[in-house]
Amino acid sequence: MGERSNVPGKVIPLIAARTLNAPQPLSAQSLGTVRASSSLLDPRQRRLHDLRISVTDKCNFRCTYCMPKDVFGPGYKFLPHDALLSFEEITRFAKISGQLGVEKLRLTGGEPTLRRNLPTLIGMLSLLRTPSDTPLDLTLTTNGSTLVKQAKALKDAGLQRITVSLDSMNDAVFRAMNDVDFPVADVLRGIDAALAAGLTPVKVNMVVKRGVNDHTVVEMAKHFKGTGVVVRFIEFMDVGATNGWRMDDVMPSRDVVAAIHAVTPLVAVDPHYEGEVAERWRYADGTGEIGVISSVTQAFCSTCSRARLSTDGKIYTCLFADHGVDFRKLLRDGSSDDDIAALLAGLWQVRTDRYSEIRTADTAKLRKVEMSYIGG
Repeated sequence: MGERSNVPGKVIPLIAARTLNAPQPLSAQSLGTVRASSSLLDPRQRRLHDLRISVTDKCNFRCTYCMPKDVFGPGYKFLPHDALLSFEEITRFAKISGQLGVEKLRLTGGEPTLRRNLPTLIGMLSLLRTPSDTPLDLTLTTNGSTLVKQAKALKDAGLQRITVSLDSMNDAVFRAMNDVDFPVADVLRGIDAALAAGLTPVKVNMVVKRGVNDHTVVEMAKHFKGTGVVVRFIEFMDVGATNGWRMDDVMPSRDVVAAIHAVTPLVAVDPHYEGEVAERWRYADGTGEIGVISSVTQAFCSTCSRARLSTDGKIYTCLFADHGVDFRKLLRDGSSDDDIAALLAGLWQVRTDRYSEIRTADTAKLRKVEMSYIGG
């Protein structure tokens, strides 16, 4: 069950990795070629396949690894409403992205269910089609706090699947991690509501932090074993600049797998598709599976296919980027769909991101965009 860690032992200069090459719009001819192939590749031959859309920078949790209270306290100024992309602007950008090969849309936040009238946006996005006339895969990541009230409406609007963040089954641990005293039981009721609404398969994401919730990993796996819910254990990452990340706080995925395997045997499973971030393991007795996301110890930069649209319309080509490219201006200044597509394609074609491959304790100190701004 062992795995070889590839965490580098020395600092590697980040100048090439973090300096975004100035994107130039593609020519009409080159754009036509990309659209005809429905495949947009970067210099490392990574395809643009996934678009993550942050619909709000607000959240009702203050998770210590994402929006710590000492930064995102009562006086924190969130984006004004007119800075947020409208539903029409989001849908237009998603449609343009689909013409360039995007097949999967994930709504994120902040907490996306706090965005007013979210089912309206989902209904608009659910009508989009790929060039081959198949619906885009439409999913959402949430902390589960509003699902009891919203799950059915989200499903009825056209949402296909859902992922719920839950960092421990231990109530005291979970309340401390979300830092707003929100109970596990209410998240579980939200998961039940999602299952009842047909937002399946439901996935549960658990961020594992050594010395905080690592002792509850097996309990989490056992709770959902046999339910059809897939738990994915995520290594604690240095996203943003405010979560106090240290390498010592990372519990490697290999240790998560070993701990669960010792209680109930696991067997490795092939990925569903190239670029899938979660390494899959099924229970040997056939009662389901888990996943592990190993961005720290087993970087998957080489197959990363994700672009992120921030709440205010910037595109980030890496979760660990320090700045994005503004598309809100183009969405509002009368630019054509071709203008927007040409810039997006040009941006992707100069993308060289590989932060997780060169991460060290020193790179973690660099300024990066906060996860609450562009989603996970």
